[in-house]
Amino acid sequence: MPATVETTPCLPGLSPVAGKPVLARFDGEMLSSDGGLLALREVEKRLGIAAQLAACIDDPRTPEGVQHGLDEIIRFRMLMIAAGYEDGNDADWLRNDPMFKLAMERLPEAGDLCSQATVSRTENLPGPRALLRMGLAMVEHYCASFRTIPNRIVLDIDDTFDAAHGAQQLCLFNAHHNEYGSQPIVVFDGDRRMLAAVLRPACRPKGAQIVKWLRRLIDAIRGHWPRTAIMLRGDSHFCTPAVLRFCRARRLDYIFGVARPRRCANTSSRWRPAPRRARNRLRERKSGGSKSSMMAQQAGTASSGSSPASRPGRWGAIPASSSPA
Repeated sequence: MPATVETTPCLPGLSPVAGKPVLARFDGEMLSSDGGLLALREVEKRLGIAAQLAACIDDPRTPEGVQHGLDEIIRFRMLMIAAGYEDGNDADWLRNDPMFKLAMERLPEAGDLCSQATVSRTENLPGPRALLRMGLAMVEHYCASFRTIPNRIVLDIDDTFDAAHGAQQLCLFNAHHNEYGSQPIVVFDGDRRMLAAVLRPACRPKGAQIVKWLRRLIDAIRGHWPRTAIMLRGDSHFCTPAVLRFCRARRLDYIFGVARPRRCANTSSRWRPAPRRARNRLRERKSGGSKSSMMAQQAGTASSGSSPASRPGRWGAIPASSSPA
């Protein structure tokens, strides 16, 4: 029997709801639960972040054989993360999603998007210099978002733990979180706009490492705004002597948290200063008598007209019979 194309009938006879008809159909082949991607598509088109980041990476592929450009791959990965699909493996089944295709300027009937293998190769493609150019591009994008040069900006710097599921690069065990992962450092301004980020292992950063990264960030900002005052805010992880010296040398305002010493934290709740009378009694007990009795004893010895040898010395009375050696 030859194959035929037949339309799927709808289910008639449903009563309206709030004055609007209700239609039930069974031909929902191409469905998606990510309708918000269309709004994100408009935002990305206006900002053009994917194209700026793609321009910082050297593409070693042959132009004739390129099917997915770097800007398209980066845009697809950005939309995946924004929609809650953090793992690159999700690209294997999201590449057929109609909403993702519309967000990537493709019709639902068009070809599939890039796969997980293509996404992974692109994420491992940039080298140190390319990553540095991408970071400077993000700073340039941040500075260009202001209509006028601000007189002062506040930068909130913090590190956050990101759990790893597998043997990812820079994966390290963190005893505080009791699992493996990374601990990237991110920077937001006072209005919660992201400025920069750096991926690093899940350990507390050292002062020299923070200064090396902050120097590039501050120099990039002051390359656009040389007279803008900058304030840094962070927790105790960034309150190190190297960071404080850097802030003073660059004339940066800063507010950093100070971690309380562990010994003080354990004893401060139990230690209480003794009352004054109790301290005086303890001092008298150690000295062997009250202060008034000791003064009276010394005064009586001094007025008895004894020889200097029998007078009380610094460490008590010296016997008269003792002779110097």
